[in-house]
Amino acid sequence: MFNINGDRMTIPMQPDEDGYTGRECPECKAYFKIVFGTGLKGTTHCVCPYCGHKGDHNQFYTQDQIDYAISVAKNYMVSEVQKMFKNAFKPKPSSRKGLISIDFKVKTGSLPPIQFYREAKLETQVECKQCTLKYAVYGVYAYCPDCGIHNSQQILEKNLELAQKELDLAANVDSELSEYLTNDALENVVSTFDGFGREVCRVFADKSSNPKQAADIRFQNLTGAQNNVQKHFGFDIAGSLTPDEWTAAIRDFQKRHLLAHSSGVIDAEYIKKANDPSAVEGRKVTISTDEVTAQIAIIRKLSAHIIAEMGKLP
Repeated sequence: MFNINGDRMTIPMQPDEDGYTGRECPECKAYFKIVFGTGLKGTTHCVCPYCGHKGDHNQFYTQDQIDYAISVAKNYMVSEVQKMFKNAFKPKPSSRKGLISIDFKVKTGSLPPIQFYREAKLETQVECKQCTLKYAVYGVYAYCPDCGIHNSQQILEKNLELAQKELDLAANVDSELSEYLTNDALENVVSTFDGFGREVCRVFADKSSNPKQAADIRFQNLTGAQNNVQKHFGFDIAGSLTPDEWTAAIRDFQKRHLLAHSSGVIDAEYIKKANDPSAVEGRKVTISTDEVTAQIAIIRKLSAHIIAEMGKLP
């Protein structure tokens, strides 16, 4: 269970049933888990996936792990002391020549209890594409505890792949279910890009002209996001797209707005903003699988451009 070497006691921390070991950031006190043996080889540092604090792994023990280790050490030391006294006062054959005989008996009490614990369940498991570390966090977005790269683009890509799977299913079902899957795929594409954009702006907010406002930029309205990113970070999010791609992106985001707020029925605001020549007010908007597939490709270009431009900020 543990090893003794001189005046040092090594007490291994047991991973959970999935191989994850708990960690706690000494800076923000947040809890996460990692799988030792994955990721970078030979590293002794750890990065908090939530606040980005970096330090030695020995600084990231959880309170449960510390309490467990102390209880194991106390249990061992008391046990050893009891053994020492028992050995020191072992009964000896009494001598009949003496007038007085003295017997010593060592009465031992119960050992201090060991404070066992279980690692907590977390919401998201990630395998870093940069260094292959497996880690688990609350929420979704995080820094990799090994290489420190932020997972925002990796999570976006994972969700885009799920949306594409919905579209693949839509091609092999009846028209009603196909429409539902296609519409849902578009909603998921927009919402995952919104989450990606918000997280990236939060992570890079300190590099903006107004960190508080920059951390609050929303991406469901592409034109608004374009203006706000230009204002606070100094670049155009549409810089990697052709004019036709940008127009298509705005149109699809407006279609998603209709799905979310008016059951997909076209209104005057959509006609004004979407640049959709086929739109008729009062009718349901049409969304094709090819259109959403094209939108996924556009979002990949948008996200890669945003990450690249943020990385250039001083």
